[in-house]
Amino acid sequence: MLEIVLIEPEIPQNTGNIARTCVATGARLHLVEPLGFRIDDKQVKRAGLDYWFDLDLTIWPDLDSWQRAFAGKPVFYATTKAAATYADVKYPGNAVLVFGKETKGLPEPLIVAHPDSCIRIPMLPERRSLNLANAVAIVTYEALRQQGFPDLLQTSDFL
Repeated sequence: MLEIVLIEPEIPQNTGNIARTCVATGARLHLVEPLGFRIDDKQVKRAGLDYWFDLDLTIWPDLDSWQRAFAGKPVFYATTKAAATYADVKYPGNAVLVFGKETKGLPEPLIVAHPDSCIRIPMLPERRSLNLANAVAIVTYEALRQQGFPDLLQTSDFL
């Protein structure tokens, strides 16, 4: 099962959309505090619509707590500062995909400490970044594609 981690997300609509992606793909969502909104914010739930109640969600009080719990797991850090693209790596079934806050991205110490685990989404030069919810969806579906979309409906299921 994929694990999606958002470190200090700031925009409730992004988190709601990411929650919806997690429910649709069977991924777990982890939010690392502080959050830029309250988790009961109607904008979070509105973006997640009726999916919110099916979400496998864990909220971590801080980055250190999350890091201790995930020590030794295959973690991939999404950042515009990575050499490797998200398509250059192989994702195991228990991959952990980590994304930073909308305004600043991942904390610099994480990037410096894990350069071989950092990935980026290619973009034109001089572009800052993609929307967080879009970035999560892109990397999540690449990981699932590599794994053969486990447990997800295939076209033949509709024939």
